[in-house]
Amino acid sequence: MTEISNTPSAAQEAQGAPRSRLWRLMRYIPLIAPLLLWAVPCWVLLHTGQHWPLPVTVTGTAFFALGLIGMPLAMARGHGRRQQDRAAIVGDTLLGGSWILFTWSVLLGTLLRLVLTVAGVDDGQGRARIVTWAVLCVTAVLLAWGYAEARRVPRVRRLDVPLPRLGAGLDGTRVVLITDTHYGPLDRARWSARVCETVNSLEADLVCHTGDIADGTAERRRAQAAPLGTVRATRALVYVTGNHEYYSEAQGWVDLMDELGWEPLRNRHLLLERGGGTLVVAGVDDVTAESSGLAGHRAHLDGALQGADPDLPVLLLAHQPKFVDRAAAHGIDLQLSGHTHGGQIWPFHYLVRLDQPAVAGLSHHGDRTLLYTSRGTGFWGPPFRVFAPSEITLLVLRSPERSPSP
Repeated sequence: MTEISNTPSAAQEAQGAPRSRLWRLMRYIPLIAPLLLWAVPCWVLLHTGQHWPLPVTVTGTAFFALGLIGMPLAMARGHGRRQQDRAAIVGDTLLGGSWILFTWSVLLGTLLRLVLTVAGVDDGQGRARIVTWAVLCVTAVLLAWGYAEARRVPRVRRLDVPLPRLGAGLDGTRVVLITDTHYGPLDRARWSARVCETVNSLEADLVCHTGDIADGTAERRRAQAAPLGTVRATRALVYVTGNHEYYSEAQGWVDLMDELGWEPLRNRHLLLERGGGTLVVAGVDDVTAESSGLAGHRAHLDGALQGADPDLPVLLLAHQPKFVDRAAAHGIDLQLSGHTHGGQIWPFHYLVRLDQPAVAGLSHHGDRTLLYTSRGTGFWGPPFRVFAPSEITLLVLRSPERSPSP
């Protein structure tokens, strides 16, 4: 592996697109989301013709009221200045549970009530109570399943990626992608070690981590991140920052990853050479880096490619898929990203899609650029994954001309 180090030029790269629709919407979500997440299920399950006994109605309504008050308070204590892990666990769990209950109260509640009415099943009260029990049962099953999905070691997703400019000597290059590990309030040191064992079993030439290592500083989450130091690759381990690093002293994470044997590609590139072929492996800081105020941190693609032969294929690491617009303009061959978690809890991916050009999988952009978006290796916040499984990705790069060697 040959290293090319670059210092970004003084000229500023073009600014990002105007604030997205999702960004504008996000300003109002903290105000209206808790009310919707708790009030809608309360109304659907308790006050739409069920005529429960008074103690049931009062107790149920009090439960939803406590959730409405308690969730924001726990989130603020857990993710605000105090950074209390126990409060974060409570707040995150309530957030995930309320989202699932809200989703199925609206979707299943509406559909099932309509079906029961058309079928003439029972009277109004009977139908309302059937809806309540059905929604509660589905929510309980999804919470249990989603928790197990979030905490398990991700399955390996394998796919071949054809790169027309890839030299024959690099055909079959094995690239493993992990991202969005989000070490956080729930201690996942053992999970981290098992993930790294799985990565090592794939015998990769190149292992990439595209950011969002943790929620918290490197000092605070060191024990959970430490197993990353056991990861092995025949060529290199490379890393770029995600947006969550910039909430938690990003430079500390850059330094820790370097200490653990990972090469931070901060607007730089390396050359992967094999069999007479060469692949440029470049990386950029996350797009939120410049607004963080940290000196020298920004997404600078021109700097990352400075000195690289323009005729060589380029593999780019960029945390957020939306960076692909810049990548395509530069003729990048393949961009690897994370950030989206595949939506993490269905149907949140529809909101993610408002801000990102892809949510998961391989997609084409421009004349030449491929983008692979991982659903993420860990989870953020709510310890649930519903219809958005985590993954460790094995990408086998393919040349139009197969190497004569096996």
